[in-house]
Amino acid sequence: MEVLRVQTIAHQSKETPIPSMFVRAETEQPGTTTVHGVKLEVPIIDFSNPDKEILQNEIMEASKEWGMFQIVNHEIPNDVIKKLQSVGREFFELPQEEKEVIAKPVGSNSIEGYGTNLQKEMNGKKGWVDHLFHIIWPPSSVNYRVWPNKPASYREVNEEYGKYLRGVTDKLFKSLSIGLGLEEHELKEAAGGDNMIYLLKINYYPPCPSPDLVLGVPPHTDMSHVTILVPNEVQGLQASRDGQWYDVKYVPNALVIHIGDQMEILSNGKYKAVYHRTTVNKDETRMSWPVFIEPQGEFEVGPHPKLINKDNPPKFKTKKYKDYAYCKLNKIPQ
Repeated sequence: MEVLRVQTIAHQSKETPIPSMFVRAETEQPGTTTVHGVKLEVPIIDFSNPDKEILQNEIMEASKEWGMFQIVNHEIPNDVIKKLQSVGREFFELPQEEKEVIAKPVGSNSIEGYGTNLQKEMNGKKGWVDHLFHIIWPPSSVNYRVWPNKPASYREVNEEYGKYLRGVTDKLFKSLSIGLGLEEHELKEAAGGDNMIYLLKINYYPPCPSPDLVLGVPPHTDMSHVTILVPNEVQGLQASRDGQWYDVKYVPNALVIHIGDQMEILSNGKYKAVYHRTTVNKDETRMSWPVFIEPQGEFEVGPHPKLINKDNPPKFKTKKYKDYAYCKLNKIPQ
């Protein structure tokens, strides 16, 4: 069964109107729901700050008040990020039949591989995006069969990026742990330690003739502990602030950090998962490279025991990550 990709629809839509399945209700359309003329300046944190206490406080406050921040001087070389973006873009520019070699089978429950979100949302609409998912860490969870063979350097580039990313993640978890009053190693241990999954997603948002009517990805919070995202320079990330939608200001060479649901649970609500969505562009292709740092499916996540007492009871249930994900994806109350 052939699947029609958004990239193909975008090409066809140069001559024909976009299909109605992508057109949002007026209350969701970015053209009418975005606060225009204002870029949301989320906290920008210098990750190389030698004053650990200041760095930890900045990360803690941003995680409490915003649920997102951008880090600069993060020690991932710019050329490593540029290569990551280059090989990802090259993959999506391959002939369609070559991308389909690693496509998820229709009806498959697997998240890994090339694909398009075939399941419409509750309101019957679809996102203007194709994607590629695959795990980059730990080695025991990596399935190279769903990694592109072209371009030839794809594997080497992604593995190099993953090596640097683990260093960033360790430093983030230490700061987030101290911010909760824990020892610097305790939060990572409670999150799954070195067995945490690093799930890379490449989002490909082709140009859309009616960008004010569609969304790339609808409003959501990430299921991860944290998400570390590399965007290209095309505006698209939006965050909700005081009930309004704003474009998040693009900062060159920064990593965008999202606090996810599991971190909100671990912190017993002290840190907040950010509510965000993605818009698309009329003339340019937007791409992004989020990596979702998440537990193994059988790993149980709940509020950290040291954060619970009679004055501060647990706000969330402890459950296996796979059960949490199933309930969220199927919109089952938790």
